[in-house]
Amino acid sequence: MNSKTTFASISLIIMIIIGACTPAPQPTNNTPVNNNAKALDSSKTIFIPPVNTDSIYYYIKKQVEFGPRVPGIRSHKLCGDFLVKELKSFGPNVPEVTEQQSTAQTFDKHTIPIRNIIASFYPEKKHRILLAAHWDTRPFAEMDSKQKNKPIDGANDGASGVGVLMEIARQLAIYEPNYGIDIIFFDAEDWGDSTGRVEDSYCLGSQYWAQNPHKSDYFPKYGILLDMVGDKNGKFAIEENSWRFAGNIVDKVWNSAYRLGFGDIFINTRRGAIIDDHYYVMKHRNIPMIDIINYDPDGISSFGHTWHTQDDNLDNIGIHTLEAVAKTVIKVVYEEGHTH
Repeated sequence: MNSKTTFASISLIIMIIIGACTPAPQPTNNTPVNNNAKALDSSKTIFIPPVNTDSIYYYIKKQVEFGPRVPGIRSHKLCGDFLVKELKSFGPNVPEVTEQQSTAQTFDKHTIPIRNIIASFYPEKKHRILLAAHWDTRPFAEMDSKQKNKPIDGANDGASGVGVLMEIARQLAIYEPNYGIDIIFFDAEDWGDSTGRVEDSYCLGSQYWAQNPHKSDYFPKYGILLDMVGDKNGKFAIEENSWRFAGNIVDKVWNSAYRLGFGDIFINTRRGAIIDDHYYVMKHRNIPMIDIINYDPDGISSFGHTWHTQDDNLDNIGIHTLEAVAKTVIKVVYEEGHTH
């Protein structure tokens, strides 16, 4: 997880860069984003594949067991190899797996490898949706009171989003949706300057992909980013850039969560703009993309008490939060292309 630096001026920056995007109307804070949400489901029954929370937890645990997934070290490579092998094993509709490799320089002058892992389901489909998470972990824990220079487990910050998407990938390989789905595990998201003094120091993998996409003409309908989606007490507020430049996708996702009974987790509260992987996808590719990211208004950090600490481990992973995210996203994916 990057420092998720919040800038008051970032919306203006993106507005200038992403000319096609326009601000969406502001929701109220005490009602669902769409008050007609419940009625939408009643008009047509659409098959939504089940999600297995044991499977999600398994994939989170496996990533943590490899050790820190810091780019350039052995545990990072082994975990990447595992993810690629697993994706290629899903069937009967095996995805097309692409590994995008390059290098980047970190803010503290290290040259590190970048390995973005891309799984394309039903590549022949013209209409597509992008799902993403980052799979690397932070090489130091500057928010920890005792072990600041030790890499973190990253059970939530990195592994949780990947775990949810691995389970969704498993279902996609069995049940064909109307749209083609591309899952991208972005690398080198979390090796950045926490002071905010070095511009664009985070999200190195998504910055590279956004300027060098795996297909030059790749323009999905929209994207959904999952970041820190496994906290025991996890809640997700509406991130400002997501709302301003992909407000209709926010509506779609938050309404789906509300209809599933997860309105207490996908809360109808606004939070500030965040620089995360979705920011660079919008900036360089003009693809509307939202960020589902943990929100803790009462903590030292708005990203939760385990953020960038040694407490970001399996003990603080919550199955109910993972279930809410997985069921919501898979519902959105399989309802796409249907009319209610």
